[in-house]
Amino acid sequence: MVIAEVNDKATKKAFLDVPRLIYQHDDIWVCPLDNDVEAVFDLTKNPFHKHGLCTRWILKDDTGKLIGRVAAFINNEKAYNYEQPTGGMGFFECINDEKAAFLLFDTAKNWLQQNDMQAMDGPINFGENDTFWGLLAEGFASPPSYGMNYNPPYYKAFFDNYGFKTQYEQITNHLNVMKPFPERFRKIASWVAHKPGYEFRHLKASQIKQFAADFIEIYNDAWLGFENFVPITYETILESFRKMKPLMDEKLIWFAYVNGEPASFNIVLPDANPMIKPLKGKLDLAGKLKFLYYKWKGVTRMRAIVMGTKQKFQNHGLESALFITLGEYVLPMSRYEEMELSWVGDFNEKMIAIHAAMGSVFGKKHLTMRYKFAD
Repeated sequence: MVIAEVNDKATKKAFLDVPRLIYQHDDIWVCPLDNDVEAVFDLTKNPFHKHGLCTRWILKDDTGKLIGRVAAFINNEKAYNYEQPTGGMGFFECINDEKAAFLLFDTAKNWLQQNDMQAMDGPINFGENDTFWGLLAEGFASPPSYGMNYNPPYYKAFFDNYGFKTQYEQITNHLNVMKPFPERFRKIASWVAHKPGYEFRHLKASQIKQFAADFIEIYNDAWLGFENFVPITYETILESFRKMKPLMDEKLIWFAYVNGEPASFNIVLPDANPMIKPLKGKLDLAGKLKFLYYKWKGVTRMRAIVMGTKQKFQNHGLESALFITLGEYVLPMSRYEEMELSWVGDFNEKMIAIHAAMGSVFGKKHLTMRYKFAD
């Protein structure tokens, strides 16, 4: 086997082609857009490069056939917040061959060790955790939503046998949009939505900078108490909003305000995967024409990307009220049938309880895993 660092046009193309070979007979898999993957490694498009570094490799067998790939990265704002300096590994793809998989893991580990790391998390993204994050462990029968990792079941044995340990489980629940909310949930949410001083506004693209500022104010307060939290920057969220813009339906993205103060948000997008599946990862001119043709056609799912509520407004029912407000827009459209709720870490008991109160059902489980290097 021969491993090579990605450093030119040919190896970049090979890196993108690996999953097309791995999943060529898998009808459930949806090829991520090449542009989305390349943006992670683009210094001008991914602000994480300003406080970190990354690289990636491809793996070929002795005949020159592509059989795997992997990336490694260090986010200096998070790496030193753990018991041991910890980097990341992601974009892992490999044929069903443990030796090949271990060579890819070793390559990422060696690079991280050379850069003073003592552990690696994976499979994760060099960016926020709403995309390309986690190892799929349950829920292989249903198609992945846009940005969510999908992998063959045999990957789990690779990670386990190499020595990765699960840090936390990422639970993704599904909500039947056509089914009424449980009565208790509906009554509480409706009461909150009509309280004096409580206002609910959907995003407006013309005011994107103000909504971005409101998002940051809420997000950085909401997650402040979680271990190893690093505040999100204005630049990062503007870039995220820019990437969402082609898919954005303004009335699926809602903010709650209490006496004018930004208090809570719920970011929901139509699930783009049914739209991009025919593109096979290519958003060239032909791909853009196909995208315009398929846009919204047959799209019956939404994905809640992220929710957040300032700590002082938690347990006030704002999250429930946001879903009720969203439903008032969605239901008359008779377009969407299902919502995939943003994944919740098994440590986030409050959000797990909200999902249960809404009547959601289990959809998928991903794992965020860690491998500690030997001394």
